[in-house]
Amino acid sequence: MVINKSGVWGELYAARYLRDNGYKIIAGNYRRRVGEIDIIAQKDNTVCFVEVKTRGEDPMFAPSEAVDALKQEKIRATAGLFMNKFGGENNVRFDVVEVILDKNFNKLSLNHIKDAF
Repeated sequence: MVINKSGVWGELYAARYLRDNGYKIIAGNYRRRVGEIDIIAQKDNTVCFVEVKTRGEDPMFAPSEAVDALKQEKIRATAGLFMNKFGGENNVRFDVVEVILDKNFNKLSLNHIKDAF
């Protein structure tokens, strides 16, 4: 199995950002047959399913552009399974966190797109 170091760092930076902004991290890398969700977090009565997209310096496209319709469908299906098991009466939101790193995996920028899809 190949480990994407930049992706791991991006998820760590995203989780730290969410915690620092009042979110409770419920799960990371939640995997089911239909897909995977990078971070599941909760703030107030909203469960946020967060896709983290990490890129190096000066990407040609916004990292969020990689969250295409197929990826969104997989995230929604996986979120549905999670909510059926653990959801309760919470609202649901789908977010994207874009993280840009330098060559040493230091965070250059982070952009939290709430209600991305």
